[in-house]
Amino acid sequence: MQAILIEDEAPLRLATTQTLELGGFSVQACASAEEALALLRADFAGVVVTDVRLPGRSGLELLADTAALDAELPVIVVTGHGDVGMAVAAMRGGAYDFIEKPFAAERLLDAVRRAQERRALVLENRQLRAARARHPDMPDLIGRSPAIEELKLVIRNVAPAAVDILIHGQTGSGKEVVARLLHAASGRKGNFVAINCGALPESVFESEIFGHEAGAFTGAHKRRIGKLEYAQGGTVFLDEIESMPMALQVKLLRVLQERRLERLGGNEGVALDCRIVAATKVDLLQLAAQGLFREDLYYRIGVVSLELPRLRDRRDDIPLLLADFVRDAALRYQRPIPDWTAQQMAQWQAGDWPGNVRELRNFAERLVLGVAGAGMAAAGAGAPTASTPTAPAPAHTAQDGAEPLPLPQQVDHYERELIIQALASVDGNVAQAADNLMVPRKTLYDKLKKYQIGTGRK
Repeated sequence: MQAILIEDEAPLRLATTQTLELGGFSVQACASAEEALALLRADFAGVVVTDVRLPGRSGLELLADTAALDAELPVIVVTGHGDVGMAVAAMRGGAYDFIEKPFAAERLLDAVRRAQERRALVLENRQLRAARARHPDMPDLIGRSPAIEELKLVIRNVAPAAVDILIHGQTGSGKEVVARLLHAASGRKGNFVAINCGALPESVFESEIFGHEAGAFTGAHKRRIGKLEYAQGGTVFLDEIESMPMALQVKLLRVLQERRLERLGGNEGVALDCRIVAATKVDLLQLAAQGLFREDLYYRIGVVSLELPRLRDRRDDIPLLLADFVRDAALRYQRPIPDWTAQQMAQWQAGDWPGNVRELRNFAERLVLGVAGAGMAAAGAGAPTASTPTAPAPAHTAQDGAEPLPLPQQVDHYERELIIQALASVDGNVAQAADNLMVPRKTLYDKLKKYQIGTGRK
């Protein structure tokens, strides 16, 4: 965590620096705005804390300079001469927060920590957008559930490291999506090569993976580069690795250990520079205990193991996923986006979804095409079982046979409820609620006025 502090009074500059350092921040302390501007970059990963009254350029001028450099770089303005007008000017100028002297150390630390969290989120989103621009066909890892947020964090941490990775997840849980995200976030310039080990006949497996020399077997008229070699500088995704023949598991293990391969029928080694991302839906250690998978290969490919959650373990993500899938399907089939009620969504969220995200995507396609069956999934496609209770209709939907409210009114009602819940969870702190909802503070204030919501604070 980083912070640039601008304070012209030396004793206060020292005390504030110590407060921030005790809070875990690495601090660059400056006596003037001009000194701080020389340190600022658009990709600065931290927070700016500045006094208003400074020699030379003021803190508000520095705020404007910072906004011109990066409008999303959080600036916390501190002053001993503050009034309502100055606070409004700072907030309109894009200040993240406004603190008046004298202030408690915890008040400052709370603001700076929240600003740092917001900055980290902004930079992460930029990295993901950049990765998406480099790989426009790359799917998103959609969701905000704790399991998905943790998975995103792990991907961000391990993607740049040159380690092989094992992904474990049920059918349809998104193993290839995660593999493509790992490749995109790794910075590797080579190809992403996906291989379904279960779909390759054993007779051609070795040639497909390792390549062959001319004359290696009948019909091999010329040299052929294998999948591993084709992925030089990139990533190889080995899906259903449990289906790989035992004899080739031995050869793959040697290749991964030495990072060199020999084409079928050849004697010359080829240096290999690619990351291996393997995926399975079964317990490989259990297979190894049964003699059906090599234990040493398991430990070699599983330097890092990622466990993908089932869709029924992240039900809160279903509305986000379904909305995205429906939007894509409507665009692809040139159909209007269908409507659904809150009660239907509650039923879908209560479903079992044995096919996980893939099944939900297929259901979205049927929903757009109008063949999902009265707005519900077809048999086995996420419909609640007989033992699954149906969620009651929320207050803003139709009940007792009445006509449902128009969609805009349903959305407004739902948004108002979310804002009230967010405020209640932080004891009416608007700044913290805005951070938790991931909206600008001004936007939240506008919505408080629109929905006539009080904060409960005097």
